[in-house]
Amino acid sequence: MNYTVRNSRPSDNGQLGDIYLNERRQTFTWVDPGKFSHEDFLAHSQGEIVWVAEAPDGEIAGFMTLWAADDFIHMLYIRKEWQGRGVGTALLTALPEWPRRKYRLKCLINNRNAKTFYAGRGFVVTGGGTSAEGDYEELSFIPA
Repeated sequence: MNYTVRNSRPSDNGQLGDIYLNERRQTFTWVDPGKFSHEDFLAHSQGEIVWVAEAPDGEIAGFMTLWAADDFIHMLYIRKEWQGRGVGTALLTALPEWPRRKYRLKCLINNRNAKTFYAGRGFVVTGGGTSAEGDYEELSFIPA
C-alpha cells in the first residue's frame, strides 16, 4: 500500500495526540495508564520534526518525530489497525538521506514488536539504559 508521508500540520495535533495516547496505553501495559495524557504529544514533540503517514483515504495511520540535531528518532507510533502494513517502513524511508545516514533511537526492552520491527530494518543494539517506563536499548541504523 502507498502512503503519503508529509510534515505535520497544526490541525493534525488532535489526531496525533490520540494516536500517542492510545498506542502507549495499549503497548506499555506494564506502565500505569494514568501516567499518560493526551497533552503528552505536544509536550514530548516540542522542537522536533514531525511527519505523518496518510493512508490513501486520508486517514493518519501513524507518525514519527525526529530530534534533528542528533539524528534521533524520538517517536514512531502507528495506529493498531495499521500496524504490520508498511506504515512504519514508509516513515523511516522518508527520513533525510535514508539509508545513507546514521540514525538512532531508544526502544523499551519490553516492546518486543518494536524491537522486531527495527531489527528487520537494519537497526542494531548500541547501548542501553533505564527510563521511567522501564529498561531500554539504544538502537542505531548504521549505513553500510
